[in-house]
Amino acid sequence: MNPRLDALHPYPFEKLRALLAQAGQPPAGLAPINLSIGEPKHDAPALVAQALTAAMAGLSSYPPTKGDPRLREAIAQWLARRYAIPAPDPDTQVLPALGSREALFAFAQTVIDPGADALVVCPNPFYQIYEGAALLAGARPYYVNADPARGFNADWRAVPEDTWRRTRLVFVCSPGNPAGNVMGLDDWQLLFELSDRHGFVIASDECYSEIYLEEADPPLGGMQAARRLGRDDYRNLVSFSSLSKRSNVPGMRSGFVAGDARILARFLLYRTYHGSAMSPLVSAASIAAWNDEAHVAENRRLYRAKFDAVLPILQPVLDVRRPQASFYLWLPTPGPDTDFARGLYGRAGVTVLPGSFLAREAHGANPGVERARIALVAPLEQCVEAARRIADFVQTSC
Repeated sequence: MNPRLDALHPYPFEKLRALLAQAGQPPAGLAPINLSIGEPKHDAPALVAQALTAAMAGLSSYPPTKGDPRLREAIAQWLARRYAIPAPDPDTQVLPALGSREALFAFAQTVIDPGADALVVCPNPFYQIYEGAALLAGARPYYVNADPARGFNADWRAVPEDTWRRTRLVFVCSPGNPAGNVMGLDDWQLLFELSDRHGFVIASDECYSEIYLEEADPPLGGMQAARRLGRDDYRNLVSFSSLSKRSNVPGMRSGFVAGDARILARFLLYRTYHGSAMSPLVSAASIAAWNDEAHVAENRRLYRAKFDAVLPILQPVLDVRRPQASFYLWLPTPGPDTDFARGLYGRAGVTVLPGSFLAREAHGANPGVERARIALVAPLEQCVEAARRIADFVQTSC
């Protein structure tokens, strides 16, 4: 067996199940409300389902590893529209992927040299795939703690120069999970300068890029930042995106990677052996999704309505704020986050994720301690009911 598997931590939801088993059953008559998992619950757009069923003939052929040329073109044109940049070359700068999770993991195996005492830098808290991908590629994670004073953005300047010299890959998540923070151009400029100096690759996870709360202020993307800073070849940058959150199709497992053509050529070589070609059915449905913005704008409206309804209920009892993007609330807990989550489930039937489960102890602190992540993915009525139960729990039990 691969000994590196022993280095993996239990996944946050495994830890959550064990924690909630200690709480017993919620009170009878209270329907459970699960706000712990970032799984979109809005209806998938009809045009995606129609395109999927219309492409059934695709079951009779093997899909190309590089992806359907029409899909690569649709993604390139979407990037151009969304970020106001020239369309990247669909032949060399875009690759479809089976969701961003698969691509993020596989990408680390491509760019990390396990024999070079390699480090992978990532924000803390973080999407757990970053850590697992680094460990299984033979590297060690280096965590950069979220800074509440910087809107929960990582302070890249706090990373020692010796660490940067050993870094092979940096994971960036903007908009962030769990705080919904967005990186600004100054942070991008710093990372690009460090990348030029030390040669590491930047993997920009942008799966929440289309769930923003101000319609006139979409988040800055990595490729957009690169173009603004004159990096027209996107050197050392690869961006990752997905339809799961944008289009409410997490079960379709469809996303893409785009950026530095030199790196994508190596990634394509890896994927040729990895066996990760996208089904023609999913490709057809993805083309339909990337070519339509109406359903995405409606999706954002639904999330805005939830934040508008939930925050007035929670803010009198908790210091919780509206994020820049994503569908999460990253709220402080009165006391240990694990006690809060366990008690909330046992007494109110509401499931949230303890913040410490999303982070690691680093530099003398776990930045997820005494915080909880709430995913506003349930229907509006359930989110409002959950907020009322949380407020009552805080007032009566904490």
